[in-house]
Amino acid sequence: MLLDFIPLIGAAAQKLLDLIPDPGARARAAEDYRRALLDIAARAEADQREVNRAEAASPSLFVAGWRPAIGWVCAAALAFQYLLRPLWVWAGAVWWPAAPPPPALDDMLWQLMFGMLGMGSLRTIEKMGGGKSGGAGK
Repeated sequence: MLLDFIPLIGAAAQKLLDLIPDPGARARAAEDYRRALLDIAARAEADQREVNRAEAASPSLFVAGWRPAIGWVCAAALAFQYLLRPLWVWAGAVWWPAAPPPPALDDMLWQLMFGMLGMGSLRTIEKMGGGKSGGAGK
């Protein structure tokens, strides 16, 4: 995914921008770079929305149902990890102290959830835009 390379691309672009001797021209070039990067991200997001609409409109369960299925699996995993497992560990400690605790899920669950919700790269894009998102959660 392109957004995974933003830090690398940003570092290379900053080195190139540092080569511009005129501070005014350097600032304009930096702003043009940020604007172009945000434009690319916005176009990619718009294209993905179109794909999402087409998939959601499909009558096939295998086309329209895969996202909800993964969402329910993620919701079930979160329920297990943060509701059922702690209760299970507590009940085991009270009534079956010799029983081993159930396995725990790792932090990859959060990455899956943020990716599904489209939140994985939003902070990176906001930082590239200079924090001009206008959102309440800066």
